[in-house]
Formats: sequence, structure tokens, C-alpha cells
Amino acid sequence: MKQEHLWTKSVKKPGQEFPLTQLNVLSGKIPPIKGSLYLNGPGRLERGGQKVGHWFDGDGAVLAVHFNEQQATAVYRYVQTKGYQEETSAHKLLYGNYGMTAPGPIWNQWFKPVKNSANVSVLALPDRLLTLWDGGQPHALNLIDLTTLGLDFLDQLESGYTYSAHPKRDAHSGKIYNFGINLAGFNASLLLYESNKTGKITKKSTFPLKGIPLIHDFVMAGSYLIFLIPPVRLDFFSIISGFSSYSDALKWHPDLGTQILVFDRDTLQLVSQGQTDSWFQWHFGNGYQDSDGFITLDFVRYEDFEQTNQHLKEIAQGQTSTFAKGTLWKMRLNPQNSQVLLLEQVIDRSLDFPMVSSTQVGQKWSSTYFSIHRQGTDIAKEGYNAIARFDYSTNSLTEADLGDNCYPSEVTIVPSGEDPEKGWILTVVYDGNIHSSKVYIFESERLTSEPVCILELPTVIPLGFHGTWNNHE
Repeated sequence: MKQEHLWTKSVKKPGQEFPLTQLNVLSGKIPPIKGSLYLNGPGRLERGGQKVGHWFDGDGAVLAVHFNEQQATAVYRYVQTKGYQEETSAHKLLYGNYGMTAPGPIWNQWFKPVKNSANVSVLALPDRLLTLWDGGQPHALNLIDLTTLGLDFLDQLESGYTYSAHPKRDAHSGKIYNFGINLAGFNASLLLYESNKTGKITKKSTFPLKGIPLIHDFVMAGSYLIFLIPPVRLDFFSIISGFSSYSDALKWHPDLGTQILVFDRDTLQLVSQGQTDSWFQWHFGNGYQDSDGFITLDFVRYEDFEQTNQHLKEIAQGQTSTFAKGTLWKMRLNPQNSQVLLLEQVIDRSLDFPMVSSTQVGQKWSSTYFSIHRQGTDIAKEGYNAIARFDYSTNSLTEADLGDNCYPSEVTIVPSGEDPEKGWILTVVYDGNIHSSKVYIFESERLTSEPVCILELPTVIPLGFHGTWNNHE
């Protein structure tokens, strides 16, 4: 008899929206935190009986959990993008996306734009929440009830330019750094942005790239912005022919190596560039500049692109079989010449979604959190089923065992006012045993203990991507 891996039940049906609702406490007590947890991800992976081509193609839906006076309320809503509204009215898929071409006649591939799914991440600003998607502009939402306000061009974002899903915010200045990609024929340009704390872009620069690479994340470290560009390039002929999706047109070229680009954070100009071994990474954890001026950073490394991309594609079908193992690595780099001084594996365990406290982004830190596979898990077929912390100061790994058939979202860290290394760890957990979603809250220093609080959510939240914590003023 074929074994069913229960994570699949979380994505087989579209997520069901719910309005602002007070949450029931299933166990423990809500700690004295005041702010909001936001989590974004593909809430709908089918329409009219047709499945999307890749997990990245699902319509974005955002969960907000608001904490105040030791009470919690939550709301879950789809981002009302133009494509989402049109497909809802038509009761069928109309657009192409990362992993699928537009349905219908071949000319749809040329004249119908790719749908902005608004499904990857979120950025909380003082007066609005941005939903981010790598292939286009952000959408703005109301911070409380998640009403969609429309596309947001941040005052300076040109039409057709992208704003990626992994911005970095300086905890002291409030400045926000991000990038985008502009396609110009067979080559692309890397666009760098600096924004003030309101989100308004105040500085921009452009750097030409060779070919069209896949860049999902970067790292801020002290005075620098650092990109490790993996050897993946888009076969532009496949795209313009109309017969291939972006996912299928992205080709792995390990002979190219990983390109290193180091930019000055203040000027957004190139400082150095270099090359190192071939690998693929979706995500960085963090980076900092030491007293010698060198950079230390960590990231999740996959040995190639094709396996991880195929595994993520299979999630949209509700069943995976491709082995794709990401492990935690550390690099030390001379930013003045991009020379790699150290490159080593930190943990030989299957993991991803690395996260550090927002107060330590770009600064020296000790602990990286992530989602991880428990020992003995069938990595090809099971979802991440635990959360963990690696402490660089002690070289120790601490895991929070959520129980059998329980699958966490990306960790969100609520730092304590007294010590940025301490606080609370939040994760949205899908419990496949009873087909429900819950919010787990742990003390950061007691991950191996029971959660200090578990909250019941009104509906199942499909497994998703990235979130953030926003303190209430």
C-alpha cells in the first residue's frame, strides 16, 4: 500500500479565507508581545480542475496574526491581483507563470503577460504591507485587514522593472535595500535600490549581467551588498518561441561557476567581482563585516539547480519524489577583491528557510534558525518537519520536534527588548493528523521544551514561503 505523506493534504485544496477572528488558545499562554506576524505563500494551486505547473505559480494569500494585550486575532486573504480577479471570474487558468505557459492558442504565449502572483514574501512599512514577487512590482495591502490597495511603485520603480522578494532592512537607520532584474534581449541588468523607512526608493543603480541568470536572494554585510550568482541561465530562445515555461527554460551550466559581485552599500556601485565553485542557493541566512574588514556569510547550498527546481515543481502536484538536499554553508570573503578565504559546510542536514533576528541583519550574529528534516526522514517525499537553531558561538544544533506529521512554516523571530539574541520563535504549523493549522510560540532559549503557547487558526493555511514580524508602535 502506498504511503501518504500528510503534508500533501495542506496543498491539495485552495486555502479558505477568513475575516479578522479572535484566536483560541489551545495550550499555554500568549506571551507579552505586541505586533503582527505576516506570512505569504501560494494559497491556490488549481483552478477549474487544472493544476498550476509549479509551486511558485500559486496565487498569493497572506496570513496576518495580530498580538495585543496577550490576545491574538488573525485574518487570511488572497491578494487581489488583476490576474487573480480575472481567473476567479473565468473559473479557469488564463495566464502563464514561472512553471507554465499560458493556456490556449500559441499566440497567448506572446501577447498575454505572465501573472504577478504576489506570493513569495512580505515587507511591512509604516502605513502598508507589501506583498513581494520576484517577477514584478509589489502589491500593497492594509496592515490590519489585508485589503488589497493595488500595485505599489515605491515612487521610483519604473514600469516593467522588478522588485525582489528578499529586501534587507538596516535595523538602525531603517533603510531598505533590494534588487530587481531588467531583461534586455539576451542579457539582463541587475537593478539595485535603496529606500527610506517609508519604502520610497531614494537611490538606484544598474549593473549589466552576461546572459539572464536566476537570482532570488542576496546578503547585506556591514558596508556591502553581496550577490552569489549561481550558474543558471535562461534559454531566451525557448521563451520567445512560446513553447517553454521559465522553469523549463532555466538551464544548469556548472562550467560557469558561481559569480561573486560585491557592491558598496552607500553608493550602490561595484567594488569587486570574482568566481568560485558551482552550486545553487535560493536563500542566505545573514552576513557581517569583521574587524579585519572581511565578510562572513551563511547560505543554504544545493549541489545543482535541476533537482531542487524539480522537487518544488512536484509540490504543486501534491506529491514529491525528487531528492533535493540543501545544507548550511559558511563563506569568508575579502570584499575588496572577491577572494574566497573560507568555504565550508556547517551542517550536513536537509534544511532551508534560514532566518536571523531582524535586529541583526547585516551585523554579527550567533544563531541561524531554519526549517529542517528530522533524522530518518525520507527527504524526497516528506516536507520539513521540524525547526532548528544553529549557534555559531557553541557550534551546537538545537531542534524543536513538532511531532509526527506536523510541518512548520518559515520561522519568525520576535526579539526581546533586552537581548537581541533572545525572544520568541513563531511558526505556523500544519498538523496533518487532524488537517488543521496552528501558531506555535517557543521561547528562543527553550526550543526543546513545549511551546509556551499554541493558537488555533480557523482554516488550513497551505504550506508557503516567507514572512516577517512587525512591531506595533
